[in-house]
Amino acid sequence: MRRDVFQAIADPTRREIISMVAHESLHLNLVAEKFNVSRPAISRHIKILTECGLITIRQHGRHRYCEANLKKLTEVSGWVEQYRKFWEQKLDALEIYLDDLQSRKSKPVRPGGKKKKTSKTKRHVTGKRKR
Repeated sequence: MRRDVFQAIADPTRREIISMVAHESLHLNLVAEKFNVSRPAISRHIKILTECGLITIRQHGRHRYCEANLKKLTEVSGWVEQYRKFWEQKLDALEIYLDDLQSRKSKPVRPGGKKKKTSKTKRHVTGKRKR
């Protein structure tokens, strides 16, 4: 089964493993000790991360170390970027609209403190026309 970066980051445990090894190369046992799940479960997570190219395993003597390869996350970054631009445009338009509404509300009152009467028929609270 071919795995991709999106599958790797879909799981919170794998995201935490990536975060841990992004800061420093860690021994596999040390990674497993940080979680309250079985060692085989962590091994499966690491296998998926390795298949996706987010982690490489380096052999040093008898020990195996996990190292992060965060360049693969550019695929995720590119995908997210298109939506960031979309939402920035939408939020900018909303801000302009709200500013416009606010400026309409705070327009100065006519001299004498009276508002301009409209030509619409006045209605009572009940919604019936005033006679």
